[in-house]
This record gives sequence, C-alpha cells and structure tokens, in this order.
Amino acid sequence: MAIARQVLCVCALLSLPLAHSQPIRYSVAEEAHSGSLVGNLAQDAALPPAQLSARRARLVSEDGRQHFRFDRASGRLVVADRLDREQLCGQADTCTLPFELLLADPLQFFRVEVTLDDINDHSPRFPHQRVTFKIPETSDPGSRFPLEVARDPDVGSNSVQAYSIAPENEYFSVSYGSRFRGKKYVELVLEKPLDREEQAEMDFSLIAVDGGSPPRSGTTQIHITVLDVNDNTPVFTQEVYDVQVLENAPEGSVVLTVLATDRDTGINGDISYQLSEGVSNSESVFEIDPLTGEIKLSKILDFEAAQTHELNVRATDGGGLSAICKVLVEVLDVNDNAPELLVSSFSSPLPENSAPGTVVALFTVRDRDAGANGKVSCALNHQLFFSLRPAYKNYYELVTVRALDREDTAQHILSVTAADAGSPPLTTTHTFTVDISDVNDNAPVFNQTSYTMYVRENNAPSVLVGAVSAADADVGLNAKVTYSLSAGQAAERPWCSCVSVNSESGQVFVLRALDYEQLRQSEVV
Repeated sequence: MAIARQVLCVCALLSLPLAHSQPIRYSVAEEAHSGSLVGNLAQDAALPPAQLSARRARLVSEDGRQHFRFDRASGRLVVADRLDREQLCGQADTCTLPFELLLADPLQFFRVEVTLDDINDHSPRFPHQRVTFKIPETSDPGSRFPLEVARDPDVGSNSVQAYSIAPENEYFSVSYGSRFRGKKYVELVLEKPLDREEQAEMDFSLIAVDGGSPPRSGTTQIHITVLDVNDNTPVFTQEVYDVQVLENAPEGSVVLTVLATDRDTGINGDISYQLSEGVSNSESVFEIDPLTGEIKLSKILDFEAAQTHELNVRATDGGGLSAICKVLVEVLDVNDNAPELLVSSFSSPLPENSAPGTVVALFTVRDRDAGANGKVSCALNHQLFFSLRPAYKNYYELVTVRALDREDTAQHILSVTAADAGSPPLTTTHTFTVDISDVNDNAPVFNQTSYTMYVRENNAPSVLVGAVSAADADVGLNAKVTYSLSAGQAAERPWCSCVSVNSESGQVFVLRALDYEQLRQSEVV
C-alpha cells in the first residue's frame, strides 16, 4: 500500500505544467534604486504566498547575473542593484532582461521579462572640445562645412534632437538631419561672403540639445580662420564604406582603404586622413595611415563584444577644407566559444521506485557564437534508464524512462554532451552522478530451504542446537532481518514450544530437557 501511494504522488507531480507558454512582462525605469518595486510576481503568476517558501522559489537567469530580487514572504519582485540601460543594452531600441522564476516540489518555472525604460541621464557630447575650420574667403554663400555629430548614449526622444549656434552671427547657420541609410549629419552653412581683410577669425559655440525633460546639452567651440584661396573640398569616392572582417583576423590586418580626391593643386590638394570616434568607441580597435587612408586593426576583434563598428574618417586638404565619410565594419563570427551547460535543478539520490518520466535535472545550454556556430544540440551517452527531452526554448530535462533497481545498479553516471553546429564543432560535457536510494522491495531469503538439528534426550536447559541465516538484498533498515518461530504445517509432526530462536542472531535453543520416548521430532518454521 505504501508503494502505491508513492507512485500516485509522482503521477500528480508530473501532471502539473512545467512552465507557462507566455512570459510575465514588466517595465521599470533605469537607474531605479535598489529595492524599487517592479511588480507582484507571485500574484501575476497565480501562486499562493504559502507555496513560495515551501517550494523554495528563486530567480534563475541564463547569464547568472541577478538584476532583481524576489521576496518569498510578499511575492514582490524588486530591483536588486542599480540598472544602467546603456551599460546593459547599449543603444538598442528596446532593453529587455529575461529570467525565470523557478519552483521545486513539483518543478515548475515561469518566464519573466523586464523592460528597462530609458531616462535622460546623459548629456550630448561632441568628439572634440574645439574644432577649427580654415575657410577661403572666396567661398560662396550656401557652402557647407561638415561637423561630427554629438553623441548621446540615451535613445529615442532622449537622444540629440537639435543644434544651435551661440552667439548667433550673420555669417553662419547650422543645418542638421539624416541622410543616406540614416546617417545623421550637422553642418555649418555659410550665409554671406567672407572678407578676410574685414574679419580674419571668428569664434562661436555649437550647442547640441536632447529631447529630455528637462533637456540636456553639450557644447563644442568653433574657430573659423578665413583664408585667401582654396576653393575645392576633398570628395570621398564613397559616402559610406561597408566591409566584413573575420573576428580572428590578426592584429595589423588591413580592413580597407578609403580614398578622397581634391581638384586643387599643390598644398591645397594634399590630403591627410584622420580616424574619429564612432558610436562604439571604435577608435581603440582601428588605426588609419594619414597619407594612404589604409585602415588596419590595432587589436583583435571580438564578435561577442561588438558585432559592428562605425568609424568616421575625415579627409583634410592642405588649405583646411575637409569631408567626412562613414565606414561600417561588420565582424563575422568564428566558432571560438564552446557551448555552456548551466544546471538549474538536480535531484539525487533518486528513490528506486520512481515512476518513468520523473524529472531528475533541469538545465539550459547556450553558446555566445552566432548562426550555426551558436546552434547547440544535446546528447546523452548510451543509457537504458534515462533520456533527454526539450523543456522550453533552450532548456532540457533529464528524465527516467523505465523502472530503476538499486539492487541491480546503485549509481548511474550520465554524461550529457552539448555540441554546436560549427565546423569543426565545439563541445562541452557535463556529468550527472545519480545515486539510487533503497526501497524495501526485497523479502529476506534463507541460505537453506530447510534445517535439521539434533539434541540428545535429557539435555541441559537452553542448549544451543544450531542456527539459521537469512539475507536481504535491500540496505539499511530495509535489510535488517529478525527471526521468530511458529508451528510447522505438517499436522502429523508435533510442535514443541520448548524450541526458541534468537531474533537477532538466528541461534536455535532447546529450553528444557526432552524425553526421546515422549518427543522424537518437532518441526517449526
């Protein structure tokens, strides 16, 4: 009857859903203080508060980082530490932090996604504090002089929205917006002819303002030097250069060569190149030859750290006129990361009467590579008693597939191999050692089917006449054997109550003197 109740409990456990198909979603502003409420996770997951501690509710994330805390007593999800959206997600349009709420007894988990809302916590910043232009006095009104845009790590309306000049002057205005492939630009526009003899230099500020509330701003100083002659600006052969580079390309490898031409001659036609900061601080990864425009790697790329790099290259002629082009570098993934296997839950020892389908372990696999290099499959070494089955997304369950027998095998060593689809593939192996706990499923067995013992008549009381022995294949208390006597089944053979057995040792004694003429044989079991 006890065994039947255990089987029913396991079946009830397996009938519960392991995970909800739709995640529970919340949103919270970045920079929220530690302890800030995100939501009542227990209520949204329809979990009674009493189950949270009883089932050891906890949060599990794929990368092992805990950005949030779960209060079992109240069921509330709160911020664990300061959350910096730009640090966690860069300039992505959306920033979502996924994790799971895991419960035991029975095993169950809920997918949770928290979206970080951007706040205006960064000011626009120009790459340089001071920019100098050398402009010929022969420049026509409407001439444009490109500047590098201000960078703001914030996104959406909190990013740079407008530019202005202060103090305003009659010679220059500012133009800004987006062009080919979303390339943002900001330019000085010449409004009236310059006269070097009237004003050889001028200074003003260029101000970038974001759309936050209240707005933030950044400033760069503009210095204008008016030149007598140089009426042609450099022109790049392309406005945007695209190139692909393997992430394992050695340091010093040539990425590409940019080219700008200038119709002027002499020093006004001599062009030099400078590499300036892009969105991803790529100036530390690349370097440019100022004379040839050849761009090389200054250190090894890492696809997992940055999949693209944006560079700005300025070409300046000897007269001070310049042009800017954009270089987009796409980093191609190389299979340089082995899969990772992270165990969320593991049960050992396992009762030998566990029903087929019992979940032994829950684990997830991931690979930092992309495409086929990041596609992971799992395999279990040859096993008759266990198998793997997908649980949710990249989660797997290790389950029993047939009845276990501790007396046959007391311990199972299972090797799970995660392999990616790269060429050649990289693999990771994790070993689960599953101990099988005993259940009292074996009866004691005597080492003989019958015992014959002899005693002389008129024997002394409590004389030892022999011993019986039985063994049990179970362990512990389940294997402890005790002995007792009862009358034999054959009615023609009388039973004598004068025979006794030691319940612990199995030794058989005759308790009083016997008379051969009265009792020649007695049978007990």
